[in-house]
Amino acid sequence: MTLLKSDSYKFWLIGLTTLLVILGLAAYRFNSNTLQKDTLTIGISPPYADLLQSVADDMKAQGIQVKLVEFSDWHAPNVAVQNGDIDANFFQQSVYLKNAIRETRFNLHAFAPGTGSHVGLYSKKYQSLEQLPVHARVVIPNDPVNSARALILLARAGLIEVKDIQNELTTLQDIIRNPKQLQFIEVEGPQTAHAIDEADLIFGFPHYLKMAKAANPKDALFLDPIDKKYAILFVTRTDYQDKDQKLARFVQAFQTSEKVKTILDQDFGQGMWFQGWK
Repeated sequence: MTLLKSDSYKFWLIGLTTLLVILGLAAYRFNSNTLQKDTLTIGISPPYADLLQSVADDMKAQGIQVKLVEFSDWHAPNVAVQNGDIDANFFQQSVYLKNAIRETRFNLHAFAPGTGSHVGLYSKKYQSLEQLPVHARVVIPNDPVNSARALILLARAGLIEVKDIQNELTTLQDIIRNPKQLQFIEVEGPQTAHAIDEADLIFGFPHYLKMAKAANPKDALFLDPIDKKYAILFVTRTDYQDKDQKLARFVQAFQTSEKVKTILDQDFGQGMWFQGWK
């Protein structure tokens, strides 16, 4: 009889322990899911990591948790927003976004503008555009939007002529005059900076030039004018619900932060960036 009682007690103890484990796991999952839902998640490209992390650190003091997810390419951040894996992304300007929506039919829109930067034409071999030889090798980005931006900049610099300088999707086929018979080499946008040692001329982004330690962004042979349509955007799904206005508060902090201005001066160069919301 004592043995039976002992066995019953063991079974009861095992059952209670199992129940507590199950309840503990359920509570953990609930807390993890709650924490994940309460965390603002933003996808970025590497050049903006320090910039947005400075804002994320400030938001922590306000009780807002921010997780930054880095993407190495320019396609995945929009896929992640569309799929609901992240709340927003910060890597693209309005022309790029418009073209991405046209190509993918994603339900995306600009939540708010951030900062933008100049782009320029750079060379380590020549001190002026006039020195460029016939058949000079010119490196430009291979995505439709930034390729067009590069060709438009080359046209403004007087190196080529294109059918319509206002066409945001100008292609190589739209070149109607190329007196120096420039030879165009297309690479991934971030890789243009790395091509400066071999090419005669590159289309360069200030932040990638600085990251690659390839050139001082201020040493451009030709710079583009400020154009607010090229400001980097905070992008979300069109049906995004900004719970407790976490993203809106993050954007406001970004736009008013002195830390952000300091980091932009360091990462892009003084005078090389502009505020897209003004």
